[in-house]
Amino acid sequence: MKIEKSNFLLNFLTLNSLSLSSLNLHEYLRLSSKTMFKIPDHQVAGHKSSKGAIGPLVDDSGRFYKPLQSADRGAQEEAFYTKFSSNTEIPNHIRKFFPNYYGTKDIEASDGSGPRPHLVLEDFVSIRTNPSLMDIKMGSRTWFPTASEDYIKKCLNKDRKTTSLSLGFRISGFQIYGSKDSGYWKPERKCVQGYNKDDVRLALRKFVSSNSSDDLVAEEPDCVYAENVYGGDNGVLAQLLKLKAWFEDQTIFHFYSCSVLMVCEKGESPCATIKLIDFAHVIEGNGIIDHNFLGGLCSLIKFISEILGNFSHNSTKVCVVNSEKNTPNGYKI
Repeated sequence: MKIEKSNFLLNFLTLNSLSLSSLNLHEYLRLSSKTMFKIPDHQVAGHKSSKGAIGPLVDDSGRFYKPLQSADRGAQEEAFYTKFSSNTEIPNHIRKFFPNYYGTKDIEASDGSGPRPHLVLEDFVSIRTNPSLMDIKMGSRTWFPTASEDYIKKCLNKDRKTTSLSLGFRISGFQIYGSKDSGYWKPERKCVQGYNKDDVRLALRKFVSSNSSDDLVAEEPDCVYAENVYGGDNGVLAQLLKLKAWFEDQTIFHFYSCSVLMVCEKGESPCATIKLIDFAHVIEGNGIIDHNFLGGLCSLIKFISEILGNFSHNSTKVCVVNSEKNTPNGYKI
């Protein structure tokens, strides 16, 4: 979605909902040299931008533009970001697990239908050269209590057909970077939705392997990057444990149908980042612990810990701490 310089001023005004009088020459010259909006190169789940379909956009300044969803979902997600950003009870070390929020902005929708309001968020994926990503939807129940009967049936049906009910989470999509020659392995979404417990374990192992072919069971994963991605003080496991400690106490929000997005670039150190995303169905906690999210989080921690325990050359003590503690949903970690 490049903007040609010859038509830049007109497109800029359209995409950003500005009036001519508000745009001075200095600002025009500064912005005219930049590419404005484009479709994200790396997206493994959710609504994607395409012809006739509205989806997210990114710019060159590290911003991610998510169109507000229809009905009440868009307003609810915007309200969550506003509340979360201003809530002084959220510790700073927990805020880093959420995308930075820069408000909303009217820009041209990706389907060309005209200006639409978008959430303006931190783009923490495009800054990486060859990112591997995994979107993990959390909770054994993805529908919120006040949802309509039809919506609950729809969610419950999907939860039963995936690992949401049995594991407390499901993989929504992922991509794994192999090499310059092989590029990315990105399984079809329908295939991923059919994963069982063993498939999930295998996908999490392949995520940290050097021999990640385009077939889930073609070759035994070597897990050579397990310690670098999952282990260590700044690895995925350490980050998940920090989140877990917060969720064991926080009663501000309940995060229904929210995802943990794992992002890594295997040649970097520290190479792994996790972020919570998708907050259209977050509701007030009303003083009650979010057992639904916490149960799924503990289950995911168990899977990651097992991979580190089996394949790490260096002992990771945190993997076995409280290994027999029951979670609120019956999981052990």
